[in-house]
Amino acid sequence: MRTLIASAGSYGDVAPYTGLGMRLSAAGHEVVVATHERFAGLVRRCGLGFRPLPLDRGTAAGAPHGGRPATARPGLSRIAQIRLVRDLGPVMADALVDACADGAEALLYSSSLAPLALVAAEGSGLPSAGVFLQPLAPTREFPPVIHRVPPLGPLGNRAAGHGAQALLDQVFAPAARYLRRRLGVTARAVALRRATTPVCHGFSPRVVPRPADWRPGMEVVGYWWPAAEPDWTPDAGLAHFLRSGPPPVFVGFGSMAPGDPEDLGRLVARALRLAGVRGVVQTGWTGLALRGADVLTIGEVPHAQLLPHMAAVIHHAGAGTTGAGLRAGVPAVPVPMMLDQPFWAARLTALGVSPGAVPLRRLSAERLAEAVRRAVGDPRYRERAQHLSALIGAEDGAGGVLAAVERMVR
Repeated sequence: MRTLIASAGSYGDVAPYTGLGMRLSAAGHEVVVATHERFAGLVRRCGLGFRPLPLDRGTAAGAPHGGRPATARPGLSRIAQIRLVRDLGPVMADALVDACADGAEALLYSSSLAPLALVAAEGSGLPSAGVFLQPLAPTREFPPVIHRVPPLGPLGNRAAGHGAQALLDQVFAPAARYLRRRLGVTARAVALRRATTPVCHGFSPRVVPRPADWRPGMEVVGYWWPAAEPDWTPDAGLAHFLRSGPPPVFVGFGSMAPGDPEDLGRLVARALRLAGVRGVVQTGWTGLALRGADVLTIGEVPHAQLLPHMAAVIHHAGAGTTGAGLRAGVPAVPVPMMLDQPFWAARLTALGVSPGAVPLRRLSAERLAEAVRRAVGDPRYRERAQHLSALIGAEDGAGGVLAAVERMVR
């Protein structure tokens, strides 16, 4: 069976689908991943087919892998981001339909493409399923995860969730209407597909249990991980640094770009000194570059191999990095900035693997240092993290998706 997986966004929004694609491929599926051009090499190295989705203006401008595309830049205001999606939505819609028409027999789509993918699947007559990295469906159990909303009680949480979903639909509405006209699909047909399409959520039920009020077909199957890199070994500088002292603290903000990199670098360097720890700092889209005897700046490295060597992980609490830290069994110091990041930061704290978040708007060297001291110095955080890591390691999220796909296409 030829299965199309479609996702859009940053590295963390795409990389997990390479591992999922490889699992489907091993089971006999011919897998094609539709995403931004800058991830073509990543996808093809995994032995998967590739189709371009041209949503990313940064790619069009020549931004390399690891560069800073306009679609993910947190410096853009919410209004500017909405305008960007509205402007580029029809182009994305056409590319998605073209990918479906290129021999696809089933469509799996991320939450970032759901409003368009539902129309494309209906118009193409394809069986489809959501493969989401966040719990976005309305529920009484917590408020919407992509908005900074305090708990509102069961009725308020669910109402706010419906409101958040309506806002997302409104952002994609022009492109979705365009695509419905092109394919001759009614809004009613799309609504029916949304109400019945299976959705697999790629995080552990130990991290976020399945809400009891979700409809049948919406499941929490466990993490599916980025494709493994079994031949990876640290370069000489990183290997020497890891051997030359106690386990360092990892610092990485992924695709976030929170302000001036030099100011942030000075803040992080001071925090590490105050906490009395060594640091491995990943440049990322932030552009961090710290120097010193007790700190090493690195580029892209596989989290699965690096993070288990760390004493703690300072990160932005994106879904992918949150999962990678939990998998590694190390304490976390989340610095959430936007969208679903405060939700994951709160989950890390509730699970007892973090002493608490240090939100970007309140970030200071002193606050960050205190959180690091607690994360590294109190053995209970590592004990809980390692216990949770063992539980997560026994799960098979990709297998859950495979089973759902096979049920879907019978």
